[in-house]
Amino acid sequence: MSSFLSDVIKNIRRGCELGGFPEEFYELVSKPERIVIVKIPVKLSDGKLKVFEGYRVQHNSALGPYKGGIRFHPELSLDDDIALATIMTLKNSLAGIPYGGAKGGVKVNPKELNVKDLEALCRGYVRALKDVLGEYLDIPAPDVGTTSQMMAWMFDEYSKFVGRNAPAVFTAKPPIIHGNPVREYATGFGCAVISKEAAEKYLGGLEGRRVSIQGFGNTGQWHAYFISKMGAKVVAISDTSGTVYDPEGIDVELAMKVKNTTGKVINYPRGEKISDPQAALYVDADILGPDAIERQITLENVGKVKAKIVVEGANGPTTPEAELKLTERNVIVVPDFLANAGGVVMSYLEWVENLQWYIWDEEETKKKLEDIMRKNFLRTYKKFEELRSTGKVKTMRDAALVLALERIYEAMKVRGWL
Repeated sequence: MSSFLSDVIKNIRRGCELGGFPEEFYELVSKPERIVIVKIPVKLSDGKLKVFEGYRVQHNSALGPYKGGIRFHPELSLDDDIALATIMTLKNSLAGIPYGGAKGGVKVNPKELNVKDLEALCRGYVRALKDVLGEYLDIPAPDVGTTSQMMAWMFDEYSKFVGRNAPAVFTAKPPIIHGNPVREYATGFGCAVISKEAAEKYLGGLEGRRVSIQGFGNTGQWHAYFISKMGAKVVAISDTSGTVYDPEGIDVELAMKVKNTTGKVINYPRGEKISDPQAALYVDADILGPDAIERQITLENVGKVKAKIVVEGANGPTTPEAELKLTERNVIVVPDFLANAGGVVMSYLEWVENLQWYIWDEEETKKKLEDIMRKNFLRTYKKFEELRSTGKVKTMRDAALVLALERIYEAMKVRGWL
C-alpha cells in the first residue's frame, strides 16, 4: 500500500470512528467495489506496437453512478487510483451531488506521444473499458495529464460503440460538443470561492490578504486568477521550474500568459526568483493553496509553513501527521474533498445539461457552481465549529469526513446494504 493510499484509509478510519459508524460500514467504504485493469495495444506512428497499462477503479455507488477523472501519468499506480477514487466518493457525497466515486488512468507520459498516438491511446482506453462506462454507470472526466480534447476523442469513441451521440458519458468536453465553458476553470474558481469563505470566517475578510499558490497548472492558475479578482494579493506562485515571490503582488494574468507560452513560471519578468518549487509553501502569506500534487506538506517541512489558512487545491497535499501539527498552531486546513470539488460539481452540471440536451449560459452556470460551493463550505464550517466546541474533532477534515460518510451510510442503510 502506497503512503498516499494509507493516508486516505487512515482518514476513512478516523471518520468512521468519529461518526460512530459500525465496523461493517468501514469494511465496505474502505475498499473499492470494482477494479478493472486493462492492456491497451497502440500502433504508434513509428510503426512500433506499444502496450500500455490502464485502470478504472469504481469505489462506491451507494449515492449514484461512479464519477471521477482519468489520469495519464508515467508514475501512476493502482494504489494511487484507489486512493483517488476513495477521495472522489467523499467529495461527491460532501457536495451533495448524486454520484459515487471512481478514478482511472494510464501509466504513460502524454508529453512523449504525438497527437496522433495520443488520440489512439484515448480511443483504446475507451474500447478496453466500454462495458463498465455509461451515462448512468460511470462518467469520467479529465485529471492530471488529460484535457478536454482527449475527452472529445473518448466521447466520440464511446458514441461509435453505442451507435448514437452519448455526450453525458464524459464531462469537461469542449463547448462545441456539449461541454460548458465554466468547466475549464471550475476547480480553481471553486478553490477561490472556498478561500474567500474561509477568509471571511477566520481572517475577517479576503480584501488585501496575501495568497501563495504552489502549483501553477489549471487549478493553480485559476485559483490565483479568481482570488485576485476577489480582492486578495497573490504574492507567490510556483511550478517545477521554481518559485516567483513578490510581496507587492504578482500580475496573475501576465503570469498565466508567461506560463502558458514558455511553460515556466520562473520566466515571469518581475519579483524574486527561487529555484525551489516548494518555496511557495513557506513564504509569508495569509492563505496557502497547495495546488500541485499529493504529499507536499509533511512532517519534514510543516514547520516552515507560515500561512493561517491552507486551502487544498490538489488531492492529498497535506499528510495527516502534518495536518495535526498545523492544527496545533491554529492553522485552518480546508480539506481537498471540500476545497477542490468545483471541478466535479461543474461536471455534474454539465452532465445534467447533457442528459436533458439543455444549455445554461456561462454566467448562469458559474452562479450555480458558486452557490453549491458556498453552501458546501458553510455546512462543513457549521459542523466543524459544532464538533470542535465539544472537543470531538480537531480539524475541518474531521467534520467533512463525518458529513460525507453520514450521507453514504444512510444511502447504504436504506438500500439494504447494511
